[in-house]
Amino acid sequence: VQLQASGGGSVQPGGSLRLSCTASGITLGNYAVGWFRQAPGKEREGISCFSSRNGSTYYPDSVKGRFTISRDKAKNTVYLQMNTLKTEDTAVYYCNAIMALTGYWGNGTLVTVSS
Repeated sequence: VQLQASGGGSVQPGGSLRLSCTASGITLGNYAVGWFRQAPGKEREGISCFSSRNGSTYYPDSVKGRFTISRDKAKNTVYLQMNTLKTEDTAVYYCNAIMALTGYWGNGTLVTVSS
């Protein structure tokens, strides 16, 4: 099983990026999928998730209205569209897939927001 995250990069404040998380070995549609991030010196935090049961989504206040999680079942990929990026969004971003007691982490992709 592998979750491959991509799409990170450097962007100015106010800019946008779209992260992708493509799975091999599992069908993401059967899992609850989420994006997490970890900034230097800080704990990893959850910033969005997609329920496998009913498709509902969750965002903390820090990203609500700016980030959108979506998925393409045909491509077995989950996306995180990030708009109006702020310097405090700088972090390594990870995708995660969970079903019951089984979970998988993807590699991290670095997002740097600076002027």
